[in-house]
Amino acid sequence: MKNISSNPIGIFDSGIGGLTVTHAITKVLPNENIIYFGDTAHLPYGDKSVKTIQARAIAICDFLLSKNCKMILIACNSASAAAYDLVNKQFGSKIKIFNVIDPIIQYVSEKHSDQTVGLIGTWQTVNSNVYQKKLRKLNSSIKLNSLATPLLAPMIEEGFCHNKIAEDTINEYLSNSLLQNIETLILGCTHYPIIRDEIEKFYANKVNIIDTTEVVALAVKKHLKKNNLKNDSKRTLLNCYISDYNDYFILAAERFFGQPVNLEYCSI
Repeated sequence: MKNISSNPIGIFDSGIGGLTVTHAITKVLPNENIIYFGDTAHLPYGDKSVKTIQARAIAICDFLLSKNCKMILIACNSASAAAYDLVNKQFGSKIKIFNVIDPIIQYVSEKHSDQTVGLIGTWQTVNSNVYQKKLRKLNSSIKLNSLATPLLAPMIEEGFCHNKIAEDTINEYLSNSLLQNIETLILGCTHYPIIRDEIEKFYANKVNIIDTTEVVALAVKKHLKKNNLKNDSKRTLLNCYISDYNDYFILAAERFFGQPVNLEYCSI
């Protein structure tokens, strides 16, 4: 059987959010080759219909499969909620499909039992009720309070991350009564770690903020090691594809990886 350990990990999101997970993966798996697809022509996914997200996810996974990826990570909570089951059904026999929700559910269930946990995410993620359903199966002692925060992802995509506009928007959402008296907060969108400092400032270190990117990265590492797919050779590939040109995406990608990124336009 051909050794595919040096084949790339395929990762996709609607925009820059998935770069947070990708960056975390490069920290724990520095030798892995990576192909990232930012679906910038259709961002954000959070306000799209389930059918639209599913269609985009299938098209992108087909593209990543054509690039000989050894696994695919849906680095978006909205797409994970709306499209994972369908994508896994269609492609799961050919390639391992990962989502960013299941590792968080497992982590919260093990580490934050008997707590009141808050969740912020897009309309799609929150309205799917996927976190509530999955948590209930693993640990019914956790009380989950969910709040849709639809302005945050597009705000971040536009570069409004660390200014007064961002601070006011974040504070308005986190002051909502649904998030009062929580002990832990799940950042249920891969864009949100970009504004983690602002969120921690609001809570003044009185609430545990779960670094979802690190949890997912460690789950990916565990899977690769268990299945002898971890790449031990030097990384040679870090390619980003986008479906529409976006100047902020380019700046964000280079900031995350600390180096120029090979960026290509791909309309699919």
